[in-house]
Amino acid sequence: MTRKQKHLLARIVIAAILFFAGSLFYLPEYMEAGIFLICYIVVGWDIVWKAITNILHGQVFDENFLMTIATIGALVLGEHSEGVAVMLFYQVGEWFQSYAVSKSRKSIASLMDIRPDYANVQRNGELIQVDPDEVQIGDTIIVKPGERIPLDGTILKGSSALDTSALTGESMPREVEPGMEVISGCINQTGILTICTTKEFGESTVAKILDLVENASDKKGRTENFITRFARYYTPAVVFAALALAILPPFITGQTFSIWIYRALTFLVISCPCALVISIPLSFFGGIGGASKIGVLVKGSNYLESLAHAEYVVFDKTGTLTKGSFAVSEIHPNGIKDIQLLELAAYAEDYSNHPISLSIKKAYGKEINHNRIGDIQEVAGHGVRTVIDNNTVLAGNAKLMKRENIRYIPCTSIGTVVYIACNGKYAGCIVIEDEIKTDAPAAIKDLKSSGVRKTIMLTGDADAVGQKVSARLGLDQAYTELLPADKVERVEELLKQKSEKGKLVFVGDGINDAPVLARADVGIAMGGLGSDAAIEAADIVLMTDEPSKIASVIRIARKTIRIANQNIVFALGVKFLVLILGAVGYANMWAAVFADVGVSVIAILNAIRAMKVKRLDASTLS
Repeated sequence: MTRKQKHLLARIVIAAILFFAGSLFYLPEYMEAGIFLICYIVVGWDIVWKAITNILHGQVFDENFLMTIATIGALVLGEHSEGVAVMLFYQVGEWFQSYAVSKSRKSIASLMDIRPDYANVQRNGELIQVDPDEVQIGDTIIVKPGERIPLDGTILKGSSALDTSALTGESMPREVEPGMEVISGCINQTGILTICTTKEFGESTVAKILDLVENASDKKGRTENFITRFARYYTPAVVFAALALAILPPFITGQTFSIWIYRALTFLVISCPCALVISIPLSFFGGIGGASKIGVLVKGSNYLESLAHAEYVVFDKTGTLTKGSFAVSEIHPNGIKDIQLLELAAYAEDYSNHPISLSIKKAYGKEINHNRIGDIQEVAGHGVRTVIDNNTVLAGNAKLMKRENIRYIPCTSIGTVVYIACNGKYAGCIVIEDEIKTDAPAAIKDLKSSGVRKTIMLTGDADAVGQKVSARLGLDQAYTELLPADKVERVEELLKQKSEKGKLVFVGDGINDAPVLARADVGIAMGGLGSDAAIEAADIVLMTDEPSKIASVIRIARKTIRIANQNIVFALGVKFLVLILGAVGYANMWAAVFADVGVSVIAILNAIRAMKVKRLDASTLS
């Protein structure tokens, strides 16, 4: 609990003791009235003061005004215990609200802890501790074990394990070594790291995330805006209705004014819109907090509300459904063993840092003896000719085989094919493909089971490659060989096909997808960890490369909307029922307390459920 919450709780406890003392013991009337008055001042002085200051600032009709008028009116009419009880239980509801908001803030506030306090900068051979804002691009910083990385940069020296949980929601440390890029906000766990900064603090990942989190509550959903508008007209309406209830019936029925004034005051307490004003924003705040627990940043409740109606989920391929890195998928030797063919290819490609070459060397997995490699000659657009152990080896595409008059067996597999020949004879081929992410198939399956009508892929890859990936993942549709502008056109067509209430969600991985992310109803950036373009362009940012989190955040969104709707129906239903009973004299102040505070507490407890998130593991979905 915060200091403010503890202070309010202490006031509630003291007031409760005084209230029960005044209620249970038979005391002279003046003593009883005095105890209840002290009790009222202890628990309700701040509400009365807020009402007065708001009136002075022109904000008359709010819950503070309703509570003040109703409770002071009850005290004036001699209903001391009821007037104090209303204020006491109202403050209990306020405490519950404050506690619930604090709890829902924790998962979001944990992201605020990623801001580093200082940076260790190397200047003129000395290590100086400075504010992160003072560090320039190209400065060398030292990060010791246990310290937070203050700025984005590239590791010059040292290796370590980084705790990225505050950014990604993942507990597994990330191993880093020289040459790798690191981002601000991660905690260095083991070794000392020497880092060359690549961004100023204001442009770093941690600064962008903090800005995103701080502004998330500014973008309200349709439901939240409805409640704001509703309260604006509802509160003045019930105040004038209560005034009419206090004045008109006595002239019609001939009853005393005190009876109808009491009913009007009861009417005011019942009508207080606390349950709606508090619980609806809290539901969305809880949903955003729940999403952040699993490493998903939602830029506003409006995007969470739209996501709940996801009908089409459209994916980019490379870097979103696939890793964007190549790997050997098939080896087809001809007259030699697999490992021999892989060895010839690895030695032939040793000089190159092309992704295809790197994937072959990675698959080979052994250290290359450069003394075995002789003359190397690159054949532009075809491949490479080299000498290995005095044997002439060719490695390249089918055009190279035809150019050198090698009789080869065309490979029908889909992917990038590297043909190998040794001393003029065909030795076999190796197929290399972009790897599908581990949890991608399960993620698609889970999206369908959660009610998403269509899963679609847009890619610039060749049709054969795109259709193969689509079939493996179980997608409903795949559009291939698209330029960035073509992707926007295709999304425009899909937007026309979906239902009126349904939303189109596009999932991409950065700057190439920015136009489509902006055009979709909801843009989700995949792999936002360190991606400036993703953080800027998308409405929702996944801080890891896990597609399975999309289904999880859709479930969170739907749960949030469901809870918000439950609170609206429950609060309005109970209030209107008790309002009618109060107007005709069948509901007293105690019923009003339940209609106001009781409903508020129940609605708040229901809203807290939005924070409870069950993380879906890819392994459980397959």
